[in-house]
Amino acid sequence: MLATDNPELSAREIEQIVDVFFEQITGRLVENGRVELRGFGAFSTRERDARTGRNPRTGEAVNVDAKRVPYFKPGKEMRVRLNV
Repeated sequence: MLATDNPELSAREIEQIVDVFFEQITGRLVENGRVELRGFGAFSTRERDARTGRNPRTGEAVNVDAKRVPYFKPGKEMRVRLNV
């Protein structure tokens, strides 16, 4: 759709635009920031505590370190469109 709406852009240019977009979101999340795209949703990170997990093959206990994970909360407009 991006290519058909912007025929003056090459596929390589469109790919670069999308790459920059995702790099900016990732960069902000690395800084513990939040990225809000109005009408779409918000990206942020959440902390996960260290825990003891299980290896699904062997059932052996495995220590899982604490970590930050990405989190996405859909915006109101997206939720409404999904549930029409």
